[in-house]
Amino acid sequence: MFGTRVSAILKLSKRDLKYDLPASVVVFLVALPLCLGIAMASGAPLFAGLLTGIIGGLVVASFSGSQLSVSGPAAGLTVIVFGAIERLGAYETFLLAVVIAGIIQVALGVIRAGMIGNYFPSAVIIGMLAAIGITIILKQLPHAVGYDSSFFGEESFVQADNENTFSALQKAFGAINYGAFIICAVSLAILILWPRFKKLSIVPAPLVVVVMGVLISQSLIGSNLALGQNHLVVIPVVSSFNEFLGLFTFPDFTQIINKDVWIMAITIAVIASLETLLSLEAVDKIDPFKRVSPTNRELLAQGIGNMSSGLLGGLPMTAVIVRSSANVNAGGRSRQSAMLHGIWLLLAVILIPTVINLIPLASLAAILLHTGYKLAKGEIFKQMWHKGLDQFIPFMVTIVAVVFTDLLTGVGVGLLVAMFYILRNNLFNAFEYDIEENEDGAKITFTLAEEVTFLNKAAIQKALYSLPRRISDVIIDGSQSRFIDKDVIEVIKDFEQNAASKGKTVELVGIVNKKNVPNIKRFAQTILKNDSLKKKAIKQPL
Repeated sequence: MFGTRVSAILKLSKRDLKYDLPASVVVFLVALPLCLGIAMASGAPLFAGLLTGIIGGLVVASFSGSQLSVSGPAAGLTVIVFGAIERLGAYETFLLAVVIAGIIQVALGVIRAGMIGNYFPSAVIIGMLAAIGITIILKQLPHAVGYDSSFFGEESFVQADNENTFSALQKAFGAINYGAFIICAVSLAILILWPRFKKLSIVPAPLVVVVMGVLISQSLIGSNLALGQNHLVVIPVVSSFNEFLGLFTFPDFTQIINKDVWIMAITIAVIASLETLLSLEAVDKIDPFKRVSPTNRELLAQGIGNMSSGLLGGLPMTAVIVRSSANVNAGGRSRQSAMLHGIWLLLAVILIPTVINLIPLASLAAILLHTGYKLAKGEIFKQMWHKGLDQFIPFMVTIVAVVFTDLLTGVGVGLLVAMFYILRNNLFNAFEYDIEENEDGAKITFTLAEEVTFLNKAAIQKALYSLPRRISDVIIDGSQSRFIDKDVIEVIKDFEQNAASKGKTVELVGIVNKKNVPNIKRFAQTILKNDSLKKKAIKQPL
């Protein structure tokens, strides 16, 4: 099956490789420090982070139906992973929990739980993207000025080193390394100006940034602006194949009956699945081709990826919006770019670890600052403002909540606010009415909304029982409604009896025996069946 997936992807190479190859280099450059930083923040071996990124590229991308999503170690799980390793007592025991979490995700994909992601309002998703952009900027500013003691790649407001985003910024600007600052400033200038030179833009700007960063860093050696080892990327250096094999760690299956392992596995599976679905929804929104990723297939792919990661010594993984947005901004077209980034990570570990270790973190911070700006630029705020307060307020609340907490907590808060506005709009949009004056009094026609739920009960009841005396005829038209809640029908029937006792005429249209919303699964099966019958009819000879 894996071979079939790879073959299907390779068929796209002639068409999309010229876009995916440079994009994969950008994603690789972004993923490399994040893999290392997340592993460090999680209290896991550094190689575990790189291994997770490699599996996310080679394994998950080959099974995923998303063309632009990139998977890797989950920043949103760093605190949970850190605590799990301590609680379970051994890294090998923790790996077993990761394997089981992968199995649970596969089961979620099989039972089609991916549809959960479709119930998140677009204002919350766009707010999440903008918040991630702001978070990226805030988290990378310390590295931009050479303050590299905080955990690189952690996205939560409160960090595992007992610092928070703002305290890290305060310390950073009090301990500026001007060599790193110069490298970051030059890198940002290249990222902004390079695309304007069309003849040069065939070479990806981030690649130029990294090469220039290494050259400047090397030229500063021996001066007061020289960078220290903590200002550079650090990956394990292996000198033989046996040393490479020694980097792998395997799960302890003797702990399979440990209840703490299962509790942690369920926790990881649920949070990783939610983060993946949110990231997938966000990536689809910024996909220039507006493709829709199959969510159930993504859960299957993530489950296979986490099973593989746990079996070899890696960390839990999700679809990651930072890497995915970098892929989109770099011009990626298909999942080839994700797969190729996994290959570059693997080759970097095996072939050129000493070269990779020359890259300044300030250069990589510049790439992420540029990516963060694209996610949170001012035009997005203007667009959401013009959509109205019911869209702008959930959007802003999501941003603030994500920046000051973490991804899942922030999205949860934004979702609650969005639900308030949805319920509020539903409450006040229960019906339309039209009044016709005549000699004997007046006639009023209530036209019920398409969906009339129990939330509309109070509004309809108040409207009916507050009608003025001059209205003698009442028509309640539910013919355009697809669903009318039984509680609402009961209110209408009670009003009909009450009005009759007061001499008013009440006419009900399409109210009684109103059918519920059509079964979506049955509807889809009918469409597919009809479509297959049409195809068979076309194939038959005339």
